[in-house]
Amino acid sequence: MSEQAGYVVAVVGATGAVGQEMIAMLESRGFPVKTLRAMASPRSAGKKLSFNEGEVEVEDLSTADFTGVDYALFSAGGSTSLEYAPKAAAQGAIVIDNSSAWRMDDEVPLVVPEVNPEALKDIPKGIIANPNCSTIQMVAALKPLHDAAGMNRVVVSTYQSASGAGQKGIDELMQDMDAYYQRGPEPERKKFAHPLAFEVLPHIDVFLDSGYTKEEMKMVYETQKIMSLPDLNVSATCVRVPVVRAHSEAVTIDFDEELSADKARELLEQAPGVELLDVPQENVYPLARQAASTEPVWVGRIRQDTQRPKTLHLWVVADNLLKGAALNAVQIAEALAAANV
Repeated sequence: MSEQAGYVVAVVGATGAVGQEMIAMLESRGFPVKTLRAMASPRSAGKKLSFNEGEVEVEDLSTADFTGVDYALFSAGGSTSLEYAPKAAAQGAIVIDNSSAWRMDDEVPLVVPEVNPEALKDIPKGIIANPNCSTIQMVAALKPLHDAAGMNRVVVSTYQSASGAGQKGIDELMQDMDAYYQRGPEPERKKFAHPLAFEVLPHIDVFLDSGYTKEEMKMVYETQKIMSLPDLNVSATCVRVPVVRAHSEAVTIDFDEELSADKARELLEQAPGVELLDVPQENVYPLARQAASTEPVWVGRIRQDTQRPKTLHLWVVADNLLKGAALNAVQIAEALAAANV
């Protein structure tokens, strides 16, 4: 590849937590970037961001022209994506969007490259959706098991970190810690309904009339779409915990055929993007602090149900800012580039 070979890549929302991780992933994974364009709101325009031993000046998204951009990685919120993603696609860019805005659009593929790369063959709107962070890590673990034994029901309880609510979520957790120890005032509630320090909150996103939250229903619908299983029975309970980074999940799976824990371990050891960490007798199992800033989906605590031989229980942990967002988006771009799309 010549010095000038490569792709023009735009990162929209470049100054946010996920946007910065997208830039870091492009660099650390050696994605062939010829030109990086960083875009954000007018208040961030003019800032300088580091990339590949140089600097990139942040552009004002409201006046940006996407002509010549090959891939546009969006992480700027749903309303921004609804307004600007079609404009970017109309100007020739393939958009990879991290918000929830396009995920359930029938003409927008919802992709985890290890699970459903075939969905990238048809991109009618020029937009690809990055799934919800909690969904991505779960389906990466489910895929090899479903291929072996067929799933008919999934029940998941999540333990989601403060960073799932962005940098402001992390800040609010830290302010809650200070308030708990009387080192500072009680923070204004901007991200969490109650103080998160030393607490678990069974409340992520808004409550719906069904009693489920929007976050829980995202896991239901997105899992069905990604795995092409529209009738799969999925139930989720999503919980915020006082962890800074990385989401954890307790997953129960009912299969059509019996699948032993040993066979599941064998399958997961071979699964792309998955790392097995399952020696509970030696206190070895996935932990959020160990998963933070790492790329794999970590799986452990694999066990067969004591009364239902066609049921397995798993513990799944991944960095929500990486595999749950930035890394998955970059992997989609890598898959497109490999296919010359």
